[in-house]
Amino acid sequence: MSNFTSRPVLRWAVPAAAAVAVVGAGVAAKTLAVAAEPDLPPRTAAQLLVDLQTARLDGLSGTVVERADLGLPAIPLLTGDQSAKLTSLVSGKHTLRVWYSGPDKGRVSLLGTQGQSDVIHNGNDTWIWDSQTKEAQHFTGQPEKDKTGGPGVPGVPGVLASPSDLPKSPQEAADLALKAIDPTTQVTTGNSAKIAGRNAYELILRPRDTSSLVGEVRLAIDAQQKLPLRVQVLPRGTANPAFEVAFTQVSFARPDDAEFTFNPPAGTKVTEQDPAKTHQEQQDKAQQHNGGAADKPKSTVIGTGWTSVLVLRTSDGAQGASAEEQKKAQDAIAQLPQGSGGRTFNSKLVSVLFTGDGRVLIGSVTPERLTQVAADPAAALK
Repeated sequence: MSNFTSRPVLRWAVPAAAAVAVVGAGVAAKTLAVAAEPDLPPRTAAQLLVDLQTARLDGLSGTVVERADLGLPAIPLLTGDQSAKLTSLVSGKHTLRVWYSGPDKGRVSLLGTQGQSDVIHNGNDTWIWDSQTKEAQHFTGQPEKDKTGGPGVPGVPGVLASPSDLPKSPQEAADLALKAIDPTTQVTTGNSAKIAGRNAYELILRPRDTSSLVGEVRLAIDAQQKLPLRVQVLPRGTANPAFEVAFTQVSFARPDDAEFTFNPPAGTKVTEQDPAKTHQEQQDKAQQHNGGAADKPKSTVIGTGWTSVLVLRTSDGAQGASAEEQKKAQDAIAQLPQGSGGRTFNSKLVSVLFTGDGRVLIGSVTPERLTQVAADPAAALK
């Protein structure tokens, strides 16, 4: 799988820098409308996988529609249809514009009724801009990568560090799904489709392990360009996607360089950031929080593929939070149902377990799987 996950063509969009809590609202998800099935020459699942591996992307621009119905509780300000906040991607319907011009130039713009949020990468410059707050963060240079894998949950399909990390294009969503291809996955083909006016094949990934909450992932692959045009994630036992991201318009011509130039509008508050310095500060804070014991594990991933589970301590997630924010978080956890292993929260694609000893377990798995992992000595974090 290293050939898939290491290729820039499937990893081009710039991830958001700020991590926030995974929250959202349940809004009914409906599949994007497509035309009648086109008549395409047959291709096997193996051939489609080779297509994805050998595809080359020089340039791209288009409009992407994302729909999410993850079954999470509604929390104001972080959710809602057509919000311009990156954190709102966990719920409802959202429209994004995307541009790509080689590995050093990429832009994602989340369009809302009250404004927009942009992530713009151009060489050594990365900008994150919020038109509503009139604030921009400017990163220069290349950030250092955490040895544990950086943002997100390595090896856990669909489990992310923050709503900002949710896929913002079919390429990103396909990349996450392809990480899970191994003997635990059944790979088949589906019906052909017309997506954004283009003919597409369908590749279907099904986890074999019934402890995964994911029933199947459907990838619509452009018949000519061999790139994903749509990705749907269906919970086990359901016929409707809980998450869907698809192009409604796409061009494979290189965008104009002007699309990757950002000049802060008048009145914008600009905060200069150094990715390497920010990374080091986070490491220093973590070590100080742990009393200098740099070798003490703060998190771990148990298992591989679809049934992987992230284990971390709640105290680690509370770093930088005010006493009031920590109190609110504790009160919210106390309202969750009490299970055999602790307080539990379950949605269509994600389960969370808060243990009595201060650990949090997160995975796209059944609650029973989380309880099993919690009892594993490897998940003790001692």
